[in-house]
Amino acid sequence: MTIKILADSACDLSEHYYNGFDIEMVPLTVHINGNDYKDSIEITPKTVYDAMRNGGHAKTSQVSPQTFKTIFTSYAQTNQPLVYLAFSSQLSGTYQTAKMIEQEIKEEYPDAPIHVLDTKCASLGYGLVVLHVAKLAKEGAQLNEIIHAATDHAQHMEHIFTVDDLEYLHRGGRVSRTAAFVGSLLKIKPLLHVDDGKLIPLEKIRGSKKVLKRMLEVMEKRGANFENQVIGISHGDDLERAEQLASLIKEKFNVKEVIIEMVGAVIGAHSGPGTIALFFLNKPYK
Repeated sequence: MTIKILADSACDLSEHYYNGFDIEMVPLTVHINGNDYKDSIEITPKTVYDAMRNGGHAKTSQVSPQTFKTIFTSYAQTNQPLVYLAFSSQLSGTYQTAKMIEQEIKEEYPDAPIHVLDTKCASLGYGLVVLHVAKLAKEGAQLNEIIHAATDHAQHMEHIFTVDDLEYLHRGGRVSRTAAFVGSLLKIKPLLHVDDGKLIPLEKIRGSKKVLKRMLEVMEKRGANFENQVIGISHGDDLERAEQLASLIKEKFNVKEVIIEMVGAVIGAHSGPGTIALFFLNKPYK
């Protein structure tokens, strides 16, 4: 029996990847203008970005316990192996909820082959982990191979990103009001990364033109063997800059594949329009 891979909508993969690699997806919820929407099912990222540009405030909430209970129960009853790769536990309570329901299901079905893993990744960095593992599952890999590959890939996934307006990160509690105000005045672009699942500021860059160049420098310093890996770029409704970054990377590192996706509504609600994020595997990855 093939192993089913479950991801949540914070992985920012588009529908053709779910269909092409038989990945099941569970949506987080986006709250905007007094309404609730299932991420990527009932609302598009573009809708969220347009609302934010017009002064709307977007909020998000995790996957409900009942949703996980329904999914996990169906797999437990048929005894089909299920591996859920979760959005970083440092950025959402979704992993903890899934873990709690997994334990609950296993009280009734002790041998249920359900496994919940915390990727500590976000956006397309998380998506690249999901995609890597889904390809292995499709090729008939064993459960222990899939769990090892997911853990290894996630541990070595670099997230380097910048935002267009610090105000959105301030609203989400990521930067102080003063930093957001001063950054906007001085046209400072923050460069951030993800460390152990948390968003951590790396440095401040004066002027947006220097940001992409600096992202390449960080990539060169941290990564290796780029020609043999899939590189991810996600953007907050700024395809032009994402494609610009992709062409710089192809030119400099001779990479075989770059996937470009829009930052989804859940992540985008906190990072805002104009976000550019880069994902690659770092040096220790084998």
